[in-house]
Amino acid sequence: MEKNEKNLKERVLEILEKVRPGLQMDGGDVELVEVDDKGTVSLRLQGACSGCPMASMTLHGWIEKELKANIPEVKEVRSV
Repeated sequence: MEKNEKNLKERVLEILEKVRPGLQMDGGDVELVEVDDKGTVSLRLQGACSGCPMASMTLHGWIEKELKANIPEVKEVRSV
């Protein structure tokens, strides 16, 4: 089970690396805080993204959509 969690975490990190340049263009970034065994990914938006009024839309409308489309085990994405 531990190996599967690591693989899931690694896959999440790969997708985050793909979306990161778009966030950085606007002065923001994203940090992976945790991936639990239920498929919940906890992220922290950073920089300009942390206080942006569009942060929720960025998190759910873009990052969560990308994660779920590429990693079926991801069930939920939340901001911490």
